[in-house]
Amino acid sequence: MSQWKQIQQLEFKYLEQVDYLYDDNFPMGIRQVLSDWIESQDWDMAANHESMATVLLSNLLSQLDRQYSQEQNFLQRHNLKNINKQLQIKYKAYPLLMAAVISTSLREERRIIATASIQNQGPLEKCLQNSVTFERQKNMDNRVAVIRSNVQLLDQAVKCLEDMQDDFDFRFKTIQSRDPADRNTELMKPEVTRLQEILNNLDFKRKENLSKMSDVIKEIDDLIASQLNPELMEWKRRQQINCIGGPLLTGLDQLQNWFTLTAQSLFQMKRQLDKLGELILKVTYTSDPISLQRPQLEEQVKYLIGHLIKSSFVVEKQPLMPTHPQKPLIIKTGVQFTTKVRLLVKLPEVDYQLKVKTIFDKALPPGRVHRQFFILTSTTKVMDVEESSNGCLSVEFRHLQLKEKKYVNGTKVNEGPLSVTEELHSLSFEAQFNIQGINIDLETCSFPLVVISNVSQLPGGWASIMWYNMLTDEPRNLDFFASPPRASWGKLSEVLSWQFSTFTGRGLNREQLCMLGEKLMGQQASHNECQVSWSKFCKENIPGKPFSFWMWLDFILELIKKHLLPIWNDNCIMGFVSKETERACLKDKEPGTFLLRFSESHLGGITFTWVKQSDSGEAKLISVEPYTKSRLSALPFANIIRDYKVVADGEVPENPLKFLYPDIPKDQSFRRHYNSQQSKVFPYISSTWIPISTLQPDIACRPVPKMCI
Repeated sequence: MSQWKQIQQLEFKYLEQVDYLYDDNFPMGIRQVLSDWIESQDWDMAANHESMATVLLSNLLSQLDRQYSQEQNFLQRHNLKNINKQLQIKYKAYPLLMAAVISTSLREERRIIATASIQNQGPLEKCLQNSVTFERQKNMDNRVAVIRSNVQLLDQAVKCLEDMQDDFDFRFKTIQSRDPADRNTELMKPEVTRLQEILNNLDFKRKENLSKMSDVIKEIDDLIASQLNPELMEWKRRQQINCIGGPLLTGLDQLQNWFTLTAQSLFQMKRQLDKLGELILKVTYTSDPISLQRPQLEEQVKYLIGHLIKSSFVVEKQPLMPTHPQKPLIIKTGVQFTTKVRLLVKLPEVDYQLKVKTIFDKALPPGRVHRQFFILTSTTKVMDVEESSNGCLSVEFRHLQLKEKKYVNGTKVNEGPLSVTEELHSLSFEAQFNIQGINIDLETCSFPLVVISNVSQLPGGWASIMWYNMLTDEPRNLDFFASPPRASWGKLSEVLSWQFSTFTGRGLNREQLCMLGEKLMGQQASHNECQVSWSKFCKENIPGKPFSFWMWLDFILELIKKHLLPIWNDNCIMGFVSKETERACLKDKEPGTFLLRFSESHLGGITFTWVKQSDSGEAKLISVEPYTKSRLSALPFANIIRDYKVVADGEVPENPLKFLYPDIPKDQSFRRHYNSQQSKVFPYISSTWIPISTLQPDIACRPVPKMCI
């Protein structure tokens, strides 16, 4: 079943996540009409090779043209034509960006499918998707709507107050215009009495309106403090979790709606207070409540407007290198990276440019010696409504680049006490502007970054990013690795499974995670609350091995991504199996039954073990020397399974692999992955590489693979 068909069969809550993936950058209409073709292309590779991305863009446009010519529905033809134009405008000069967008969308689809197929959520995902979220958001919607309604009523009340004052002003001026001798006559007393009644009523209404305004301001203040700010903090926490492979990040548009509606209420109340200020220029008196209360209310409204706008300045897309879109927050010197900031409040029409400035490492921890960097490219850019389809102000920095300072004030910079990949940095964003007489200083920052100078530091850097964002929601704790906390195995195993679902499309099951836990901590790993230290995870070598646990696991991820992805996603690889479990699985199976597992002794190696019956009738388990990326680059692993031969005691070579564990015929599992292409170079006959192992009597369980033609 195609990936798109699997998507269409998901529950509604997962379809909402899929809906979030598609916008003008990659319309869902394309995904629908070209689903099979899109899934048959290698977008991951194209995202890193411009020539390939250019070819795929051209082919995509050709596919759309073909679909357009075959389409009979007028509306659908119109949509396809517009989509074609939009893609050419957006991606003609940036084919790599198009490939990256489609690659990310397909990968997120696989992650959503994997999430939907796993019944048990981990502790991190549970805390983000609790049952009260919907009710809380519904309550927020209602509360914001009530405030908007009350502010609208205040508009009417201020208008009535103005009408009442105009009536008083007219009557007062009429009496004032009369001859002074006539003002104290008996005929005038009713008019004066009526005028006093109107003034008393005006005073009462002024006090009443000011009291209502005070109540609404308190309600808005409480809304911001008790609900809006916590919702924003929760979104930022979800963004952290998403950065390390967690659930798809949604909810920013909903936040923007709440922020904007609340800001509109405050701006409207400021206009109402301005109107009251105009009214007292015409009519005022001793102990006038407007003169006494308006300045304080105005200051409260200005403060709330400023606080709300400052809070709404967020990093929508955390810094990442387009060459490694699945590993945000890692920056390599000399390599371009991108980031995007957004203002969640839609401001009233303004006639000025809102310039955003980027600053690297604005606030380093005191007393720490850090490597120092500066941004090579332009650090200032103007926020623009046009860059976002939702009407908010945003700005995307697409070509930022870091360079390390080797000398500061003539002195060579030494490395700090932490390793390069444990040293955290930050990217800050600042802007200043004035709106309706209110000075606003905006500032926000990225999550902590790791800066590397060599791609070999990438695995260690990613380990740091995972550990930080898994264990803390502090936005700028750059001293985190001075004393890194431990992680529970429950949280860590969840994050490790996310790495596989993000990079390969399929997460790890309970049995695989159990084996990883035992490899990392021993038998105690059966309990989710077992604690794992940072050092044991990625700094200390596995006992008896020259590499750490994380290095071993990261090499396996790379092996799957580059050489084993189709058969991994088809669930052909058992993968993480200890030798003891392997023996327990195979000891009672038919000869020729085999399973695939990752090597525990080699970095980035995969092996297969099969059952062989000895002359005495006893079952023996034979394992081939692990295949690594160097050998898998020459021959696809599925072809190795198909063509593998063993030579023993001068016998005719035979393929010992018959049934994939538990009892599935080999060809039934692997046929779709066989590569049957043969060389066609005239006048030569085609050739085929055959992997052969020789069983030697003294090392019967360790055949030595050879390649033969």
